[in-house]
Amino acid sequence: MSVTGENEQGLRKIIDLTRFASIFILLLHFYYFCYRAFEQWEITSTITDRLMKNISQTGLFNGVLTSKLIAVGLLIISLLGAQGKKDEKINKRSIAAYLLIGFLLFLGSSWFFQLNETIEIVAVVYMTVAGIGFLLILAGGNLLSRLIKLNLSDDVFNSLNETFPQEERLLTNEYSINLPAKYNLKRQIRKSWINIINPFRGLLVIGSPGAGKSWFVIQHVIKQHIEKGFAMFVYDFKYDDLSRIVYNWLQQNKHHYAVKPSFYVINFDKLSVSHRCNPLDPSTMNDITDATESARTILLGLNREWINKQGDFFVESPINFVTAIIWFLRKYADGKYCTLPHVIELMQSEYDELFPVLNTQPEIEVLVNPFITAYQNDAMEQLEGQVASAKIGMARLASPQLYWVLSGNDFTLDINNPKHPKIICVGNNPEKQQVYGAVLSLYISRLVRQVNKKGMHKCSLVFDEFPTIYFNNIDSLIATARSNKVATTLAMQDFSQLKKDYGKEQADVIVNITGNIISGQVMGETSKLLSERFGKIMQDRQSVSVNRMDTSISHSKQLDAAIPASKIAALSSGEFVGMVADDPLEKIKLKMFHSQIINDHDKLNAEMSNYRDIPAVSNVTQQQVLDNYYQVKMDIKRLIGEEVRRLKQNA
Repeated sequence: MSVTGENEQGLRKIIDLTRFASIFILLLHFYYFCYRAFEQWEITSTITDRLMKNISQTGLFNGVLTSKLIAVGLLIISLLGAQGKKDEKINKRSIAAYLLIGFLLFLGSSWFFQLNETIEIVAVVYMTVAGIGFLLILAGGNLLSRLIKLNLSDDVFNSLNETFPQEERLLTNEYSINLPAKYNLKRQIRKSWINIINPFRGLLVIGSPGAGKSWFVIQHVIKQHIEKGFAMFVYDFKYDDLSRIVYNWLQQNKHHYAVKPSFYVINFDKLSVSHRCNPLDPSTMNDITDATESARTILLGLNREWINKQGDFFVESPINFVTAIIWFLRKYADGKYCTLPHVIELMQSEYDELFPVLNTQPEIEVLVNPFITAYQNDAMEQLEGQVASAKIGMARLASPQLYWVLSGNDFTLDINNPKHPKIICVGNNPEKQQVYGAVLSLYISRLVRQVNKKGMHKCSLVFDEFPTIYFNNIDSLIATARSNKVATTLAMQDFSQLKKDYGKEQADVIVNITGNIISGQVMGETSKLLSERFGKIMQDRQSVSVNRMDTSISHSKQLDAAIPASKIAALSSGEFVGMVADDPLEKIKLKMFHSQIINDHDKLNAEMSNYRDIPAVSNVTQQQVLDNYYQVKMDIKRLIGEEVRRLKQNA
């Protein structure tokens, strides 16, 4: 500390000496060039005259500007080492004004020698103007030394510190999704690419309403995968927003497929454009575990509160009951009546007829036995608790429109069959999502069982507003389907939706297992979780401490959040953050991004204006729908009647 103090004192002495030399040379300049005025004022002496004569021989007074420039030069040198007290209120413009006016007066004061006035007046005016100029330069320099060069207010939100290099290369392969973007790097706008080179590791798209999930991301996923010949399943929550894109883009890109895919639609509101498909197709129900999975999916889809109660007696009992119904119909007459409408109708049969009929099938005796025992022991309250919850939930599906779509068989769900690839769009209705969502969940569950196999065609599963359906074991699909070339895209508004509908444990698994994530504006826990996932980067830190005697400015570097939660919560529409996954053979060093996805809005709007409506596939009438509805009921009555008669004959 003592050495530092001595150095500071020595520096001050040098500064003072330099400034004194500057002032001394200026005074000599005034005395030399205004000598006649000093002579008339009788402020001269023989000694000073002899001294000035010797100094003039050095060339100091060869011109008016020479000595003045030396004086101002020494003044500037003295100001360079000045350490005045820093002041945040000092204005740069006032400093510039001081210095500019000071130099103009100091250097331009020589013009006053040309005045037609007495020598005394000229000398006084000249020295006054030059002196004022000198003082202004001195004042401006002092203010400059007190100016805080580090202006922390330029970047109020620390935006520049939180910019980082991003991937600017376009990396493509036969499966990739590539989104053009631009990003800010230290005030420089640069072009970049969001390269999802391995979509089979799962893609999670998050964003609050209006963040631009569909417009900036989902539609490009659909288009690029169709261009690359993928089979596809699209869950269109607000039919037909995505389905129109799928249909029209497929018409333009059919030539990219070795085998042209078939296009199918499932929609319960517009039966004329909807195909018919039986999710419980007996040819795909290979063993009773398929029936169990189907029963679990449909009941949990209807009763979301059961998801967190799996394993409870009054949750597993209805699932076992529906499993028994499904498997009985699968085995009866080689699956002639194995459809969901027939399951619903059979469940409504009287217990004294239903249980004996179910008991004829050996494979479901174990499942049916608890219900038969409760019925025989007249434990009706227990029985109703076991069965009624399933019957009530399934009864909500008993509508002619649903029966029409679910009882037909226009196509099968093996969308990635290399010989018959398919593109399927299923539409939901936000006003009826609880009922339709449960049925669509069954479609999805059965479809995934068939697509997640080896040696199949590459396919893409796109789920818009994923929490509105219940898809059991989605985590297993993402984890195991990568090697089977199944790309899964999940879109949602917030993680809290997923936790509410799937339970915290399964929601956490889904979020953590996806390799690629693209997020628009989200808030709360979701933004915090994403910020932690993106990690930290090295950032510059600067601080200013101003006290009465001194000012200290410190610079440091420290790790801090690359994309803070507050920044994720303030993203604009079309602005996304995220992280992509790479491949062992295609490494991506810069996986993280915070950029604005570039869309050619005029081109996209022009494309959409030329899109054709999805054509009708049948001229189904209301009478046909009602006839099918009553036919299902008659089928079950006939089945029960025949089986009861057969049992009585064999008794």
